[in-house]
Amino acid sequence: MLDATYAVWHEGLTRVNYGRFQAAQTQTPWGADHLRMYALVDGDRLLASAKRYDLRAVIGGKPARVCGLGAVFTDPAQRGRGWAAELIARLLAEARDDGASMGLLFSEIGSEYYARQGFVEIPTPPMVTIRVSESPRYGAPMTMIRGGDTRDLDAMAAMGQARDQPVPFHLDRDVGFIQYNITRKRLLAGLGRPGTREVHFFIAEEGTTAAAYVVVSVASSGWTIEECGDRDPTGARVGAILQALIAREPHERRPQISAWLPFGFTPPQVTLEPATATAEVMMMRSLDPDRTVPRLSVADVSYWRADLF
Repeated sequence: MLDATYAVWHEGLTRVNYGRFQAAQTQTPWGADHLRMYALVDGDRLLASAKRYDLRAVIGGKPARVCGLGAVFTDPAQRGRGWAAELIARLLAEARDDGASMGLLFSEIGSEYYARQGFVEIPTPPMVTIRVSESPRYGAPMTMIRGGDTRDLDAMAAMGQARDQPVPFHLDRDVGFIQYNITRKRLLAGLGRPGTREVHFFIAEEGTTAAAYVVVSVASSGWTIEECGDRDPTGARVGAILQALIAREPHERRPQISAWLPFGFTPPQVTLEPATATAEVMMMRSLDPDRTVPRLSVADVSYWRADLF
């Protein structure tokens, strides 16, 4: 599987480190319980492969167990024979037997192929470019920030739950899932070539409790906000953290910052440039005859870049 998929999803890693990256994800506390890799084989021939994620979500305002499918791949020599469709059908059937009521995946090849298998396209947040306002003196705001760590995860999860509670579709982003996402980004940075990627994880506190946070991936192409949160619904502390981060190097060229942001979430210190469509198409399929995929708008969906699988 790793030999076959390396050319598609290596993300700049060497083949050895690509294998380490995949293995390490399944050895994290969350990954060990919620992530499995599958292969459809004929003897020693690899026909197709995929990852299955066991997730919890709220869909149409109701709790649901979700089978997330990622890295669906067919060996080039085996394409056009329906192997990926068969593997998907088997994984969804297994997930349904385990209690899942919905299947969820992201497609980089459009929606037509998966629509033939019963999947329905769900709106994703547009990718926006963020401009952070600065003082003419290029000084940092009076906001104390520090590096985030494990003690902050409970507060981070609580921020997300408060924000997402009224949103019809969102994942149950508990402490384990948030920690897994941050660990995965750090693994990708740590296993890559030195200087290629960095991960910034910063907290703004009230007393000794995290009141806001940002997780940012840094690469030569710019910064990507993987996720963020703020007890203040306006996001003012998130904006202040971003101001502090770019003020650390006042003479450096300002980075291009991109993000998927929840609908209506615009910190007062930032302006949003015109949104662009994302390459990934989110699709969902019901596994329960008593449930249907609800009609959703962008405003009905809360999904972070960090949650892509």
